[in-house]
Amino acid sequence: MSNPVQLIEPRRHGDARGWFTEVYNEATFAGRGIDVRFVQDNHSLSVPAFTLRGLHFQTPPRGQDKLVRCIRGRIWDVAVDVRAGSPTYGRWVGAELSAENGRQLFIPVGFAHGFVTLEPDCEVTYKCSDLYAPAADGGVRWDSAGIDWPLPAGTTPELSPKDAGLPALAAFDSPFPYDGRPLAPLA
Repeated sequence: MSNPVQLIEPRRHGDARGWFTEVYNEATFAGRGIDVRFVQDNHSLSVPAFTLRGLHFQTPPRGQDKLVRCIRGRIWDVAVDVRAGSPTYGRWVGAELSAENGRQLFIPVGFAHGFVTLEPDCEVTYKCSDLYAPAADGGVRWDSAGIDWPLPAGTTPELSPKDAGLPALAAFDSPFPYDGRPLAPLA
């Protein structure tokens, strides 16, 4: 049984011109247990370093699986287990994603997602398995899940008013069911 959150490291084929990589292949991902259909691609630019976006999700029946990658700069990307009844409820995993390392993070339905930029001018793209649905949009506060954000001492991240006003994880009544796969450390 695979970890529900997966760190993907696509192979890069390089030569004197640069490199080429395949970032998504439906059959390859299905072989990893990621058998979802992506229907929307999103792209964000965060100008200041230490911009924090999250922790976001969409509630059922409009939940979104996400495949996240950083195409310019570096981010610390996290997923928090918010599945009711999960033995790993409230636990998180994180990884640095950068244009240089090419890593991607797959975050399934039932996990809150967020990231903080580690340098200025970061661009992030991600695929979603459902369309944006404002009525299903939700989240929990970035500082309520015990995440060890890589922020310099005394730094307060740049937040949107929406993200600053999200409820704490402890106040969240999860509509997400547990699927029997506890969260494990990323490989």
